[in-house]
Amino acid sequence: MIDPLSGAATQQYPTSPIAPLGIIAMRGCEEIGRRINDYLMRWQTANEGAVLQSYAGEGKSSFLLDAFCPRFGTGEGKGLLRTSVRGYDLYIIVDVGAYDQTYNLYGKEVPLSPDEHFADLKRVIAAVGGKAKRISVIMPFLYESRQHRRNGRESLDCALALQELEKIGVENIITFDAHDPRVQNAVPLIGFENVMPSYQMLKALLRTEKDLRIDREHMMIISPDEGAMDRNIYFSTVLGLDLGMFYKRRDYTRIVNGRNPIIRHEFLGDDVEGKDIFVAEDMISSGDSILDLARELKKRRAGRIYAAATFAFFTEGLEAFHRAYEEGIITKILSTNLTYRTPQLRNAPWYIEADLSKYVAYMIATLNHDSSLSDLLNPLDRIKALMVRYRAEQTKAGLRFE
Repeated sequence: MIDPLSGAATQQYPTSPIAPLGIIAMRGCEEIGRRINDYLMRWQTANEGAVLQSYAGEGKSSFLLDAFCPRFGTGEGKGLLRTSVRGYDLYIIVDVGAYDQTYNLYGKEVPLSPDEHFADLKRVIAAVGGKAKRISVIMPFLYESRQHRRNGRESLDCALALQELEKIGVENIITFDAHDPRVQNAVPLIGFENVMPSYQMLKALLRTEKDLRIDREHMMIISPDEGAMDRNIYFSTVLGLDLGMFYKRRDYTRIVNGRNPIIRHEFLGDDVEGKDIFVAEDMISSGDSILDLARELKKRRAGRIYAAATFAFFTEGLEAFHRAYEEGIITKILSTNLTYRTPQLRNAPWYIEADLSKYVAYMIATLNHDSSLSDLLNPLDRIKALMVRYRAEQTKAGLRFE
């Protein structure tokens, strides 16, 4: 099998694949789909033996299968498969945030919205027509996950979407850092994995920043609000660092852009003066909250500030972050390649990207062989090994901390 710590092929999987493996990368997922396929193809032929016993798709030169969702001039569409999927263990990768994908509507080029990406996913599943052995959906950013609970007379969009996928034949849903993982209670009879990319985020940070002093005297974990406490408590525990928290004091008499505006951030925790700060969130939307938090920390004379978010959308653009970087307010922003990132973001000097394609490939290979994901979903041992390697590299490089 594949060793998740080293990435090396150690021995064959103890079980046989439940069916031939096929992957459909929806529009906007072509790049990560190719990366995942490259890993799977490499493992299939590792050590001159079939480490990954499943065989590739059409022509046996790739696990990727060809699907297409053309649209008419009125905006209506359909799902089209260009190869047979009969009997396949099928994994469909979809990014509902890929707004770089466009189509022609009454002569105007318009971007695909999350609703339209979700509709295309259902079209492809409909085109499969029940002929696949099993269908699993890999949806890194869970569709409508920010509308996960009901307050008053409003819709429960995420729960409805999950139930709809269940009804049309999806057996497994894999998502990352769901806004509220309790939404899986809407579909208790199918598989639902909420994956946290904690190890990959730390690995990307330590690969870039070689002089971090990860101890209580020089570094601290800060939660941006009460909703992010769980993930920040995890980082605090595994790294052995102190934890602080901001909470947002809001004006509940007004609604601006669909939410109550923040009056100020209040801080609970020890002194941050001179300490590097690591902040973990599920997403960066406009980014205003992260920048406000960073300014509050700088007022308290914090050192370098690193903010990590599984999804970085930057819905209001990058200019505010460019300015904050030039002013020394932020040091680095970490995110993943699980959703669309503009070329400007990927080239920004303050941006660090964690590549999750190998991790997703591990999960696909493991599920295809009907094996447990438990070891992959628990990154504790990998984080401990990462910290040992990092400190050894610092010693080898001759770094001396007074």
